[in-house]
Amino acid sequence: MRDALGVGVAVGLSGFAFGVTSAGAGLSVWQSCALSLLVFTGASQFALVGALAAGGNPFTAAAGAFFLGVRNAFYGLRLSAVLGYRGALRPLAAHWVIDETTAVTLAQPGRRSARLGFTVTGLSLYVLWNLTTLGGALGARALGDTAAWGLDAAGPAVFVALLAPMLRSAVERCTAGLAVLLLMVTLPVLPAGVPVLLAALAAPAVLAVQGAWRGTRAPEGMPLAPPAPQERAGEDHCTTGEDRA
Repeated sequence: MRDALGVGVAVGLSGFAFGVTSAGAGLSVWQSCALSLLVFTGASQFALVGALAAGGNPFTAAAGAFFLGVRNAFYGLRLSAVLGYRGALRPLAAHWVIDETTAVTLAQPGRRSARLGFTVTGLSLYVLWNLTTLGGALGARALGDTAAWGLDAAGPAVFVALLAPMLRSAVERCTAGLAVLLLMVTLPVLPAGVPVLLAALAAPAVLAVQGAWRGTRAPEGMPLAPPAPQERAGEDHCTTGEDRA
């Protein structure tokens, strides 16, 4: 419960940034709150309002948000076996399948603690995220022109802060670097929202290069087959005899 509440409170406060960013993109207070209530995945929400703020087509912005949210479906495949929910609880639990609840749940040793971690993280984060979204949207209206305050940078800053600790392996860092490169190259020439979709090509590109590299390295580094038990016993016998001599 301590870990779950820590994650829920820390990440839930980021809802302020989303509320401000959403209001700065031209969405009303109720539209911002509806996104947090119904979508409830921060990265997708920030991607959607960011594309809209840049003047992107709403369908393109929604497509980018959708592809970012697809990862939660893969989390659900893993959590379904861990949590073991049945019946009416499954669709309710599915709405809380996000990065933070997945991380807390999979860190637990058993099903009982996994369910407790998932429930406490999901409930605290859902409530606080929606409350802070409302507060951020109302506060942005009180501030007036959010562009004058530079608050449009809040969304990308929060997204980078959430993403950076997840890049642990060289493959993940290369994928992120290539995605940034694709985004920077295509951003000046393509409509808003499209560069985000193209940046997703970084993942299959890096995986293809990794597979090709492993394919060329496999013949050299392929370990030899282990010796048969009789041969191993003979080698041990000879070695023992040599040591004795």
